[in-house]
Parts: sequence; C-alpha cells; structure tokens
Amino acid sequence: MAAPAFAGKLAIVIDDFGYRPQTENQVLALPATLSVAVLPNAPHAREMATKAHNSGHEVLIHLPMAPLSKQPLEKDTLRPEMNSDEIDRIIREAVNNVPFAVGLNNHMGSAMTSNLFGMEKVMQSLSRYNLYFLDSMTIGNSQALRASSGTGVKVIKRKVFLDDTQNEADIRYQFNRAIQLARRNGSAIAIGHPHPSTVRVLQQMIYSLPPDITLVRPSSLLNEPQVDTSTPPKNTQPPRNPFRGVKLCKAKKPPEPVYATRFFTVIGESISQSTLVQYYQHQWQGWNKKD
Repeated sequence: MAAPAFAGKLAIVIDDFGYRPQTENQVLALPATLSVAVLPNAPHAREMATKAHNSGHEVLIHLPMAPLSKQPLEKDTLRPEMNSDEIDRIIREAVNNVPFAVGLNNHMGSAMTSNLFGMEKVMQSLSRYNLYFLDSMTIGNSQALRASSGTGVKVIKRKVFLDDTQNEADIRYQFNRAIQLARRNGSAIAIGHPHPSTVRVLQQMIYSLPPDITLVRPSSLLNEPQVDTSTPPKNTQPPRNPFRGVKLCKAKKPPEPVYATRFFTVIGESISQSTLVQYYQHQWQGWNKKD
C-alpha cells in the first residue's frame, strides 16, 4: 500500500547506548529506521555503534554536556567555560570512539546548551565533521540553533521524551503524543532510553503506527523548518561605555567679562613663551655659536 501523501514523519532516537548490550540488542532488533545515540566513553560504545550501523540504524554521538543541577558527570563532559581547544579534543575523541556517527545530540546539558558562547564553540567544532546536531532540549532556552548560525551545522529539535518515568502507561501516552505532534506539525522527534519498559512499549506500538505516520531517521528531517524560540542572553551585546562625560557645574556667580586688553596680553605671553619663539630668541642671542 502506498503511504499517504501527507504522512507525518516520526523519528525515534534511543539514547545512552554503550552500557547495557543485552537490552540494547533488543532495540537493534526493532525496525532499522529507529536510531540510536551512543555515549562515547561507555565501555561498549564502539561495539554497539558498529552493530547498530551494520543493522541499518542511524548512529548519533550522545555527548555529555554540563547540566544546571549538581550530579555525577560522565568523563569529558562539555562545560561552558572550556576553551575551543578542549572542546575540539573532546569532540574529536568522541568521533573516534563512535564509528559511523552522522549526528550528535546532548546528554543532559542544560547549563551548556543554554550558554550561547559555549555552544558557538561546539558548533564551530562540529562543522569540521559534517555532523548534524539533535538538540535534546533539556532546557527551553537552548541556544543551539542560534549558535549554529553561519557554521553550516544543521540543528533539529526533540519534541517528546518517551520515558521521563519508566511506567509503561506513561510511555504509551508519550508515544501517542509524539504521533499527534507529527501529524499536526508534519514531523516530530521523540527520544527514549534503553529501559526494559521502554523497549516493551516500542515492541508493542512501533509495528502498529497509524497509516498516516511514517517512521523516519532524524537525518531525513534536516531540511524541515526550525523555529528559534530562544531568547538571547543579556550579555550578548558589547558592554556600554560607562564614561558618560563630566557634568558641567553651574556657576554660582556669572563669569566676569574679559576685556580686549587682557585678551591680547594673555595671547602675547603665550606666544613669547612658546618653544619656537624661545628657540629663535636663543639663536638671535648667539647661544649656539661655537667659540
């Protein structure tokens, strides 16, 4: 049967690959249009990225970025205060650790993605690898799309988290919400994790999608229109010059008039004391003559 002409496109990405091969293999048994994001420093990162690619799944790098909350961080978590060289190193090693990756999305990252200057450094680095950026939208005011301007890096955004809880009824509700958004907006991206409950819901629902919904890879949505809903940080404008000049003090008494005789006296004194006049005066007096 032909797909409907105006089918909604739904992309599903499963994050946190590289730690639990047993559950992750169940994800890889699902349709190849399901995509996976691999943590670059996970113990099974290279193995699972290779296996996912060989099974036809699209592979992303799931790069750790600093959150606003205090919690244990993965090795080489990107932080806003890092310089460009350090960010380049981390992204370069991540690309080496996750073969076949065509995109990158953020693991946590509310502090990093909301920092325009930090994300500009990330986008400059990504532009060297022809990777797209899937913004996990862990904070509403993400600066990722704004930071990508002029770099050539394509940015797409997550619309739904499938498993904020691991309750299967909640996951089914979120899955249906993603379908509704894809139908209404033309496309939607949902992100989940390789929890057993999430895998069970996917096994139940992914094979019974409505006929007007097509499961796609995230890379097929790179040319979909993206709306930047962020507000620029207050410190993006150059600092204003704090020097506003000296205020003129109002004189308590009106200034005394300056008469012409006094004016010409002051002018004459200034001229007679000038360096040029004194030089010629000394020459005239013979100061520089040799004995």
